[in-house]
Amino acid sequence: MSVTEVRVREATPADAETIAAVHAAAVRELGGGDYDDRQVRAWLENVHPERYPIEETDAGIHVLVAERTDRLAGFGWLDCDSSGRDESVGEIVAVYVRPDVVREGIGSVLLDRLEGIARDAGLEAVVLVASKHAIDFYRRQGYEGEETVGLEMADDVSLAGLRMRKRLSSS
Repeated sequence: MSVTEVRVREATPADAETIAAVHAAAVRELGGGDYDDRQVRAWLENVHPERYPIEETDAGIHVLVAERTDRLAGFGWLDCDSSGRDESVGEIVAVYVRPDVVREGIGSVLLDRLEGIARDAGLEAVVLVASKHAIDFYRRQGYEGEETVGLEMADDVSLAGLRMRKRLSSS
């Protein structure tokens, strides 16, 4: 199946359970190589359907899903609100795909669509924190590393990640 057969749309509340399942599968199968069992367990504790702000698009939040043959293959989350950031900068909160479709272009399609929304909102750049597993993916998409950070998952459990930034073109 090709990337052209991927349909991207805004998530609906009915997608929340499947988004959480995709997220959990990606963490379990892809995160385990870069983080220890305790870190993966703590990461998974933060994955639940209520976590995704699907109905908050009026607040500058966009959660998208990618489907292939009517099956959810991945999701992405953009926050255009500048709370705590320069108002010209948005944040890519998440891009995850099912482990069985990794490296098939679905993450790139989702990221491109999120960047397009950010550009249309007048943002000049987007930032994100990449897990160790995702750093090379984001570098291939034009993101540059800024600093290593710790993502707090639970008491005394954090994940090392890389804060990254991409300047958006105006075209």
